[in-house]
Amino acid sequence: MMHKTCQFAVYSVGLLKQVGCLHPWFVQATPAIRSGIRSVFSESGVWERDYRADTRRRVETWWHPRIQEQWHKDMKEQCTQKKKFYVLSMFPYPSGRLHMGHVRVYTISDTIAQFQRMRGHKVLNPMGWDAFGLPAENAAIERGLDPEHWTKSNIQSMREQLNSLGLCFNWDREVTTCLPDYYKWTQYLFVKLYEAGLAYQKEALVNWDPVDQTVLADEQVDENGCSWRSGARVEQKLLRQWFIKTTNYAKPLLDALADLPEWYGVKAMQANWIGECSGCYFDHVLRLDDKETGEVLSAYTSSPEAVFGAAFISILPSHRLLHGSSPVGPALHKALQPGRNSLSEVTALNVFTGREVPVVISAKTEFPGHLDTVIGIPDSSEEDACVAQELGVSWESVVKSEEDGSYTLINSSEFTGQSREEAFNSITQKARKRNVGGYLTSSKLRDWLISRQRYWGTPIPIVHCSSCGPVSVAVEELPVMLPKVTSLTGKGARPLQSAQEWVNCSCPRCKGPAQRETDTMDTFVDSAWYYFRYTDPHNSERPFDRSLADQWMPVDVYIGGKEHAVMHLYYARFLSHFCKDQGLVSHKEPFKKLLVQGLIKGQTFRVAESGQYLKKEHIDFTASEPVQRESGKQLQVSWEKMSKSKHNGIDPEEVVQQYGIDTVRLYILYASPPEQDILWDVKTDALPGVLRWQSRLWGLVTKLREAREGSDTPNPSILNKKERLEARKIWENKNQAIVQVTTHLTEDFLLNAAISRLMGLTNTLSQASPRVVLHSVEFEQALVSLCVMAAPMAPHLTSELWAVPFSTA
Repeated sequence: MMHKTCQFAVYSVGLLKQVGCLHPWFVQATPAIRSGIRSVFSESGVWERDYRADTRRRVETWWHPRIQEQWHKDMKEQCTQKKKFYVLSMFPYPSGRLHMGHVRVYTISDTIAQFQRMRGHKVLNPMGWDAFGLPAENAAIERGLDPEHWTKSNIQSMREQLNSLGLCFNWDREVTTCLPDYYKWTQYLFVKLYEAGLAYQKEALVNWDPVDQTVLADEQVDENGCSWRSGARVEQKLLRQWFIKTTNYAKPLLDALADLPEWYGVKAMQANWIGECSGCYFDHVLRLDDKETGEVLSAYTSSPEAVFGAAFISILPSHRLLHGSSPVGPALHKALQPGRNSLSEVTALNVFTGREVPVVISAKTEFPGHLDTVIGIPDSSEEDACVAQELGVSWESVVKSEEDGSYTLINSSEFTGQSREEAFNSITQKARKRNVGGYLTSSKLRDWLISRQRYWGTPIPIVHCSSCGPVSVAVEELPVMLPKVTSLTGKGARPLQSAQEWVNCSCPRCKGPAQRETDTMDTFVDSAWYYFRYTDPHNSERPFDRSLADQWMPVDVYIGGKEHAVMHLYYARFLSHFCKDQGLVSHKEPFKKLLVQGLIKGQTFRVAESGQYLKKEHIDFTASEPVQRESGKQLQVSWEKMSKSKHNGIDPEEVVQQYGIDTVRLYILYASPPEQDILWDVKTDALPGVLRWQSRLWGLVTKLREAREGSDTPNPSILNKKERLEARKIWENKNQAIVQVTTHLTEDFLLNAAISRLMGLTNTLSQASPRVVLHSVEFEQALVSLCVMAAPMAPHLTSELWAVPFSTA
């Protein structure tokens, strides 16, 4: 007598209550089991006992569009009352071709998203494009194309590649940073920063890439002084640049790390980047010949409580004031005596005392950290006292030592009598209130340089007027559109300067003749807020609606490469804090958990003498050690980040074509914990292991199906004591697996360990005796559990297994 097919569905509901999860396409399949769901099996009418390569191809071809369709259907029907889960993978630069690093990060995010959706959560798993920047501009120049055309073509190609990998994204929320409907709001945020006094322009010695003809941030220069992208030796150049005053947020950003317990490993990197926030900058108006010069000089001190005792301001010989167009430059050059502390006629107004102190050019060539300007306070530094005595500069004592060893302020106006700790807080607070500095930061942290002298970027929404100075474009006039330029060469002056009709405009304030800013923004600005835009991507009135941002934010899991664990996260955190202060959102920190994944490395072969990388067809592998085929020379074999120049890259499409979508997904998840590097070698245990496991899963369903096709009716009561004990152990193993796999998918993200645990449950079920397979509820429950838990990782295979009835009606 045939076993009723609906029993599988009944057992599955019981399991799903235990697991607390539900797979949407399984939901679609479950009721259909009663009447016979359409699948590869139902199409052919023949159940194949083995999961061969051709079977795998047909299964994935069948289920791929149906899984995609079900995902999009579920997204439209999501209940607003469900608990939200926002999983975000770092969006890619649209190069036109995916690489294996992309496949890894998006496989991880897709697995987590599918799991959370199975748990009944409302899931956001969006995708977009970090589309501005030098690579697109340079590629377009090389090919004689428009960067916009090149970028959009690449996006279309990569979107198709992502879909071919079976990845389910919320494509209806797609964002592209080079489109006006996105960069309008990048400009809006810049205007808000400018209005808040956090965006400013000044002359600065900058890192200049002579090949790419643009400015590089310090972080974009390697330890050898070369550009991170072109490899050119970086030069120092004095240019007028735009900065974001991120140092004003240094202390809040450092303190907020305490609220991020699940930023494993990255918190220390962020804290080290920011440094110890033990001092601050104070702004000083510079004077010469008893007249204000229009220059404001920010100087750092680690003893702000003693600022009433400031004797001088010290600058380095390399300071911009000596090398730029500052009106005090000639006076400073006149005073400069290389190798000696040089007293100048330029003075700085102490914002607290109202007294003028001299500007001294230091004998040093560098100060601690990245400082180039410090306040000399003799009461706080023996070195400062020596400099003041050497130059004959007077000062007033402001710190008094008490008998109990504590210190009290004297000669410090209303702060006299306060302890140093009290005065530290009250003086910096007063400076912040008067808008003359006082924000706690470190000596190593610099403001964010965002100017780029290239074309393909977000235009900076500033107009320069001879009467009004720099004026921000009105919000209602945004976006400032990126104009078309007649030709791009990548050489010489700023490309936007050639668009004269665009450059020449009217001042937003006085309506007189003016010129637009011709620098564009660093692409890190675009990516510093994209996670907000995903929550409300089609809003034409504001960057995002606060209620929607508050509904989805913070991101529950943020996934990306370890190379972005410092700069990008720092800038994104800064902008999130700023948006909170502007009332745009109700939270400060944008990312709850971080999952920083390692690289996928390929094997490289280099000629020892020349360092030349060889293609595999030029290598002889028949000897005990690989040698160059033509010369027989010994080769250096190592594992390095995949790249075309090293001939160790893998084309994702070719790998999927050879092994299948599910196999590639499982290999990537199983080969290594996410945070560690994968050494791509299909001959290792990882790939054969996941191929065997898929076959064994298929075999277990085959085993159950064949058992149910017999004449006996399943009857748990006929099992003997030994068989009941065997069934009990299966039940326990299944329950343990549910707990452990859930932990791996929600807490530690050791997805390799999750697969390993499922393999263990597979082993247990494979050893079950025939009568336990046929008659026990426990075996069927465990097999159902196994299919459900494997579904986020191998969705095509498990969808087919779930759809198979266990009788031939």
